[in-house]
Amino acid sequence: MFILLLLIWFVFNGKITPEITMLGIILCSCIYLFMCKFMGYSVRKDIALIKKSVYFFYYIVVLIVEIIKANLQVIHFVLNDREIVEPVIVEHRTRLRTNLGRVILANSITLTPGTITVSLEGNELVIHCLDSTMAEGIEDTIFERLLEKMEA
Repeated sequence: MFILLLLIWFVFNGKITPEITMLGIILCSCIYLFMCKFMGYSVRKDIALIKKSVYFFYYIVVLIVEIIKANLQVIHFVLNDREIVEPVIVEHRTRLRTNLGRVILANSITLTPGTITVSLEGNELVIHCLDSTMAEGIEDTIFERLLEKMEA
């Protein structure tokens, strides 16, 4: 958090000089100590957050790759009029424990073309897939595995 505060300090100042750097270190140290004492922050929590942020960036990359793959598959369905599209609705019980993880999973499924999360109640997801081939592997997606690692 200290580094984030210092980066924000530099962005707001617009330049880096020795005076701005020293004043920024002093002010950010005071703010960080205040946050540790009164807001429950700690170095241990910051290290855990940094470890989880690695999974977050990997999750974003995986999501972008899956969106591209799903786009290509939907383009194939649209341009190939000989192929019969079989829409299907799938129910999936997620292993995620937190509501935030479940919502992120539901939004990730909806962001990938050809699939829409129809409802999310508890740990039950109802997903509409453009074709039955898109429903394959929904039980064990990489999205859910990465979110489980982030929840741990």
